[in-house]
Amino acid sequence: MQWMPRSYKLASGFVLTAALLAGPGGAVAQAAPKVAIIDTQKIMVTSKLGKAALADFKKIQDQKEKELGGKQQEIKDLQEKINQGRLSLAEDKIGEMEKQLEEKVVNARRLQEDATSELNKKRDDMLASIDQKVMPVINQIGKEQGFSLIFRKFESGLIYADEAIDITDSVVQRLDGSAPKGK
Repeated sequence: MQWMPRSYKLASGFVLTAALLAGPGGAVAQAAPKVAIIDTQKIMVTSKLGKAALADFKKIQDQKEKELGGKQQEIKDLQEKINQGRLSLAEDKIGEMEKQLEEKVVNARRLQEDATSELNKKRDDMLASIDQKVMPVINQIGKEQGFSLIFRKFESGLIYADEAIDITDSVVQRLDGSAPKGK
């Protein structure tokens, strides 16, 4: 399949959706589709599941930052030691310390790259896990309330949506185990 820009894919998806909703003669069917949206960001910050995942992610992030901060402090301390020793230490000792500094800088850079990679993977895994738990809830609400289409509010290319069609609160309530208050 040839690569297409995201906007083209979205536009073609909307055209396909419109075509599917049209009758055999091409005219749009009499009953308008019932449409809803969900705000995935709101699910992350308001649901118990999302809050727990964000707290776990924050712990790992804080741990990585602390580890990197320790390495940066080691580099700073060694730099100060080199600068203070320039007048009193032998040239070969300064050279040795500069080599240690260079190694520490390289190791810190690698640690930063590894931490970034690990955090990105953790974030992706967390989002996939939440999506796996949220999708059945969305599907159930969609069937129960007769929606033809449910869009992700910001990931779908949507530029306007009336808040009356936002079912995010119902999804969060179901996800957290309380009865939906219906919309």
